Amino acid sequence: MRAEISFGKSLIGILFVGLAATGCTTTQKPAATAAKTKQPAKVTFNYTNKDRDCLQRAMYFESNRSSESGLLGVGTVVMNRVESARYPETICGVVGAPRQFAAGVLSRPMTDKVLPRVEAIAEDILNGRRNEAVGAAKHFHMAGMRFGYNNMHYVTVAGGNAFYVK
Repeated sequence: MRAEISFGKSLIGILFVGLAATGCTTTQKPAATAAKTKQPAKVTFNYTNKDRDCLQRAMYFESNRSSESGLLGVGTVVMNRVESARYPETICGVVGAPRQFAAGVLSRPMTDKVLPRVEAIAEDILNGRRNEAVGAAKHFHMAGMRFGYNNMHYVTVAGGNAFYVK
């Protein structure tokens, strides 16, 4: 009889532990992979002609205008800043922020024959195109310069600029 009770207690203990280990509950849990596959909703903006002009000016004066990837890089940084809570929420606010972009970026004339190319790439940026190598970078400086700060992680060089993440 003693062996039967011991066996019975062992069987109940195994069942209890087994049910607890499998997470047996009365409610269904959502599949763990569902959260990983959900895509964020795409946000669209209505940009003004002023926004367009500010973006073009930043791209024109901050890249050396010789490479598409450089123009895209500067445009990507501007848009990364617009989307960040740490910077102004408009393109002109980002480009016109003190000591962030070239002096006179919003007032100097743009007379270069590559202006139509700058305009086309700026339009691409406003439609969601980005320089993938720049990624989430919000900073850049002239290529060839190096700073010894530990918080600067360089991601790419394009259009005469070195892009980095802080």
